[in-house]
Amino acid sequence: MKLHLDFIEDKIEFFEAGDLSKLEAAVQEKVEQNQALLLRVHHVSHQVNIDPSNGKHIYSAVVHFKYKG
Repeated sequence: MKLHLDFIEDKIEFFEAGDLSKLEAAVQEKVEQNQALLLRVHHVSHQVNIDPSNGKHIYSAVVHFKYKG
């Protein structure tokens, strides 16, 4: 039996929340999880939009992780 391991070199994750603190907590939790996979944050992009149906803010973020080997 042959075991072949490949490393994840790039990973992009998307987050969305109705509250900025919830978005930050979700991103921080994923950063900690990805550190176990030897991935570090390469770039973060975020924005806020307003939901036209109810006028509430929607916060979103895109985090690009890269292998730190």
